[in-house]
Amino acid sequence: MIELSLEYMNKIASQIQFISALLCGFSLTVLVLLFEKKDSDKTMINIFRFSIVATGAFLVSIFAMTNIFMMTTEGFPFNVESNDLVLPRVLGISSFLIGIISITSIISLFGWTKSKKMGQFSTAIGILTFILIVLMVT
Repeated sequence: MIELSLEYMNKIASQIQFISALLCGFSLTVLVLLFEKKDSDKTMINIFRFSIVATGAFLVSIFAMTNIFMMTTEGFPFNVESNDLVLPRVLGISSFLIGIISITSIISLFGWTKSKKMGQFSTAIGILTFILIVLMVT
C-alpha cells in the first residue's frame, strides 16, 4: 500500500471536511423541511430516514477529518505516525461514502412524491449521479 505524506493527508482531509460540511447542510435542510411537512406516506418516511442517515454520516466525516486535519498540521503537540490516522481515516471516508449513498437515494426518491414519470426520472438521475461519483472517487 502507498504511504501518503502527512502534508497530503492534511490537504485531503481539508477538502473532504469542506465537502462534508456543505452536504451535511443540504441534508439537514431536507430533514428540517420534511419535519415540518404534515403528510407522511411511505416514500416521505424513507426520504426522511435517508436524510437522517446522510446528516449523521456527514457529521461523523466532518469530525474524523477535523481530527486528521489537526494531527497533520504543523505544530501539533504530539508525535504522529501513520498508524494514528487509520481509525479517523477509515471512519471519515466510510461515513462520507454512506452520506453520498444516502444523498443519491434522496435524489432518487424525491420524484416519486410527485408522479410516476418524475419518479422514474429522479431515480435515473440518482443512479447516474452515484455512478459518476464512484467513477470520480476511484
